Amino acid sequence: MSAERHYHDTRLHGGYEEFEQVHRYEDFTTIDWIQDSIIERNRRLRAARKSNVPYRGPRGEVSLAWIWSRLKNIAHAGQSWFVVTLVGIGIGVNAALISIATEWLSDIKMGYCSDGWWLNQQFCCWEIEGGDENTCDAWHQWSDVMPARWAIYVLFAAAFSFVAAHLVRSLAKYAAGSGISEIKCIIAGFIMKGFLGFWTFLIKSVTLPLVIASGLSVGKEGPSVHVACCIGNLIASMFKGFSRSQVKMREILTASSAAGVAVAFGSPIGGVLFSIEEMSSIFSIKTMWRSFFCALVATVTLSAMNPYRSGKLVLFQVTYDRDWHFFEIMFFVILGIFGGLYGAFVVRFNLKVASFRKRYLGNHAIAEAVALATITAMIGWFNRFMRIDMTESMEILFRECDGASDYDHLCQWPMVNSLFIATILRIGLVVVSYGCKVPAGIFVPSMAIGATFGRMLGIMVKAINRAYPTSGIFAVCQPDVPCITPGTYALLGAAAALSGIMRLTVTVVVIMFELTGALTYILPTMIVLLVTKAVGDFLGTTGIADEMIRFNGYPFLEKDDHAYNVPVARVMRTDLETLPVSGLTVQELEDILGRTDVKGFPIISTDGRRILMGFIERTELRYILDKARNVQDVRPSTPVSFASDSEDHEEVEFSGIAAGPAVGIDEDISMEIMETTATPDVLKMWPWVNQTPLTVSPQLPLEIVMQLFKRMGPRVILVENHGALVGLVTVKDVLQYTMAEHHEPQSPWSEQHFDGLVDEARMLTSSFADDVRAWFRRVLRRS
Repeated sequence: MSAERHYHDTRLHGGYEEFEQVHRYEDFTTIDWIQDSIIERNRRLRAARKSNVPYRGPRGEVSLAWIWSRLKNIAHAGQSWFVVTLVGIGIGVNAALISIATEWLSDIKMGYCSDGWWLNQQFCCWEIEGGDENTCDAWHQWSDVMPARWAIYVLFAAAFSFVAAHLVRSLAKYAAGSGISEIKCIIAGFIMKGFLGFWTFLIKSVTLPLVIASGLSVGKEGPSVHVACCIGNLIASMFKGFSRSQVKMREILTASSAAGVAVAFGSPIGGVLFSIEEMSSIFSIKTMWRSFFCALVATVTLSAMNPYRSGKLVLFQVTYDRDWHFFEIMFFVILGIFGGLYGAFVVRFNLKVASFRKRYLGNHAIAEAVALATITAMIGWFNRFMRIDMTESMEILFRECDGASDYDHLCQWPMVNSLFIATILRIGLVVVSYGCKVPAGIFVPSMAIGATFGRMLGIMVKAINRAYPTSGIFAVCQPDVPCITPGTYALLGAAAALSGIMRLTVTVVVIMFELTGALTYILPTMIVLLVTKAVGDFLGTTGIADEMIRFNGYPFLEKDDHAYNVPVARVMRTDLETLPVSGLTVQELEDILGRTDVKGFPIISTDGRRILMGFIERTELRYILDKARNVQDVRPSTPVSFASDSEDHEEVEFSGIAAGPAVGIDEDISMEIMETTATPDVLKMWPWVNQTPLTVSPQLPLEIVMQLFKRMGPRVILVENHGALVGLVTVKDVLQYTMAEHHEPQSPWSEQHFDGLVDEARMLTSSFADDVRAWFRRVLRRS
């Protein structure tokens, strides 16, 4: 098409590669929300008419038909909640099984249990507090020689990643990645066939534990949302009321995404807020209640299965009973700044890696995954925080500093070096690992990075407090109570990093509250996230899910509004395939469908003035032509008419059907309409013509058209000038124009400024770290 050719040689915004993704928009099918709503309305009206049964029979008895209609109404009203319940139970069970498998596979790299090969280290050493492998006789390491243990650890990591990557590439290509970007597009109204299918669900559920156990710097929380939506789609598709209604199906998918986050973080309310803040651009109260109920059912199911046998929904759930001090706000601000810088850095350089991967590694997905897992295992073995699973490391980092929780002297100063190295290495590994062709999320890796940085900062502040307990800012601390809790710094750092990479605020606050159950730390969390958001806004950072949508060329209109200062005439298509309201034969219509691939046809007058008479979808044309042959004698020379007159409306009584818009492909009534309107001399298509399509003037600003697409959800908007058709515009046309013509970054910082900032920050950080280490050595010598 001309619009596609016009934009094909342009570039992606923000310095991406050649804008090759434009043609990819044609791979997506768009849902017409208006048409789907009309079909659903007609069904409700017909159902209401059928249920209008007399209460009494001819002899005054209660009518059985009335009782039956009431029971059908109750079943119909409860069907949605029944489906949501099944979806929640399925998501909870699946999450528990994935957690159990992940724990076992993560531990099998280190050793095995002599009491039973199926037991992980925690269950093998259940009677020993902490499950310490040195005091647990039942748990055996693979070798007593450290190089051999290292080699076995690396081999297991490589094997797990190979199996996962091979299964994904061979059986379900859509199982790769996080899936959040694609689900946002699907909920917004785009269809990706197979993305929520059974094989995607099965392969992603099987490979996700393997990927996490391999040690790759990716998480399972993002893919958990994808798996949850697969479960919601598979269960809802079994019910006719959902499978034939795109609106209802999207409500189930939104509720499923909420439940996916709920079981990933043990946070049902946080899951609902995630679906509002991140996933859905239009969120009704009904959808919110269903999302809350689905998240609640999934969380209760996970709690009942109790995969960790500790009562915790997630491994890093923690409780704090200590308060914070006002002077710590300045250290919280440092955590917020780190979160904002981390998000900007990772998003920026991960897109560079994704571009490199797309250009050079497209045919080497398995080798890439195995190489990344092997390198990560070889490096991570020598750092205690990278050797173990990231959720387990967060559970350790979140602990308070008391005698029982001082894991391997975690609260002591020498641990700072290990934490700093883990932070730097993990950032680099996340940048190169996220996006490889295995199930890969970025929630937990980002939280683990924030937790190591936060714990490092907390230990440093605690060391200062120990050196100067009664001077300066520490004078307000009580002498017999620990003043600084490094675990809370780890928690706030995790929140800052998660907010920085996903650009979420309220959701992260609630998730952290539900993880800790401490109202005391809501205010520090809010302060940290506000600073993170301010830094991200200043640097022009966009959430990594939105950036991946743009990078992959997915058709999605952003929530934020931008001023383009152009009329819709600059964007619309003018070389249109139209149909005359009369004068065509069946053979001519078949020829038009054969030589074109457009999704719909405007109907125009035959007097040469191109007066818009309506719009009909391609799928409806094909449906009518196929079905009409079974109802009437349709020959190639049979005339086709898209116009209606008063006699047609008198012949057909459309009970509960909107007269203006088309009735759509509704199996419940389409055949009845076709039989009623059938005539031997003409094929009447007027019932399927949308006689009141959404139209705008050529002078209407593009921003208003974008609002119409986002709020009303039409597949196409026709452009007419004083009644005459002059063009049409789709979401894909709008995206092609905005990508091609308005690609300047939305940040006051250019690409060169950002790169310069990164170089400067690297040099300053290195110098500052050396100065801080020297200063702390002097302080420790004096103390």
